[in-house]
Amino acid sequence: MPARQVIPFESDLPWPIIGAIPEMLQTAHGSLTIGLDIQPGQSLLIRGGTSSVGMAAAILAKRAGLTVLASTRNEAKRESLASIDVDHVLIDDGNLASAVRRIVPGGVDAALELVGTPTLRDTLHATRIHGVVCFTGMLSNQWTIPDFYPIDYIPRGVRLTSYTGGAADLPGSVLQAFLQAVSDGTATVPIGKVYALDDIVQAHTDMEENRISGKLVVTT
Repeated sequence: MPARQVIPFESDLPWPIIGAIPEMLQTAHGSLTIGLDIQPGQSLLIRGGTSSVGMAAAILAKRAGLTVLASTRNEAKRESLASIDVDHVLIDDGNLASAVRRIVPGGVDAALELVGTPTLRDTLHATRIHGVVCFTGMLSNQWTIPDFYPIDYIPRGVRLTSYTGGAADLPGSVLQAFLQAVSDGTATVPIGKVYALDDIVQAHTDMEENRISGKLVVTT
């Protein structure tokens, strides 16, 4: 293992919780800091809010003092977002911009796109002039935009960026602080379900059929 990918920490949390955190936290933290440069008092839309990264981003953003709007396609998952103190839960039918602007008339300051290219254009239209959209996830498994014409596609003044990163983007101090917050009960880890290794087929089935909100963890 390259030393640059190793992050030291101290924690008495159970291993299923510890194991769920690093990749999820790194992606959420990197998206919010490198991608969006979030600031206290801003509004944030998370498109794909019940994914593990979406829920982790909501938790981090709330801790940073933002107003969080998060979407899910499934009404039954509304409570999972309410349980982590998301301010506004939106049911996503593919057209969220108008619903977002009823809550934040000028558009949100920042938006984290985790669904992918099918919803990106609508997410851009939910964002204010000089606001930023960070494209991080492709839960839809659609990777490209056919016949992309930027002037027509991106609303004037809205900024579009992306985030992809690795272990170097997660400072040890951030990981340690989050682990401590979880231990103290001031932060939660959005684990949807823990499986034994013998249940790996069920874990993949649940993931592919989008049955679970949050992180799926398999123990060995």
